[in-house]
Amino acid sequence: AGGIFGGSLYFFTENTALGITQASNVSFIICTAPLLTTILSLLFYKSEKASKGLIYGSLLALMGVGLIVFNGSFVLKISPIGDLLTLLAALSWAFYSLIIKKIFFYGVLTILPAFLLHPLHPDTVVLLQPAVLFNLLFLAVLASLICYVLWNVVLKQLGTVRASNYIYLNP
Repeated sequence: AGGIFGGSLYFFTENTALGITQASNVSFIICTAPLLTTILSLLFYKSEKASKGLIYGSLLALMGVGLIVFNGSFVLKISPIGDLLTLLAALSWAFYSLIIKKIFFYGVLTILPAFLLHPLHPDTVVLLQPAVLFNLLFLAVLASLICYVLWNVVLKQLGTVRASNYIYLNP
């Protein structure tokens, strides 16, 4: 289930949505994933309680993301299919966060059928250019790994949502 929600459904719906709707719509909607995770945690785990600080902080963070994403020029261009796919991506990440702790193998395994529809054709010459290679390393190490660890440290420190519901690289 974790591989399907976090490894396949999330990436497939988000990337498909990016081809259908505005990137700003996808950016803003996908940023609701932590809020959706908290809401689902409150629904599924009756012992969980949301503090006022968590609620106000979450709403403030969402408004901040909106200001950054829309950069002062909010143009409402709704694409129902693309926006719905993005919401499905955010929900799948929320479910993924609740049900699994360690998932990489199953995510890769369950996304393999998607390659039948969209085969990979990597250009290794481009990938091995120093600028591209360093950008990929930056995204993999700093933007993914380090940010993931910091996110989990913050969740542990806040203690407002059950820590065992989230992914921890160092349990």
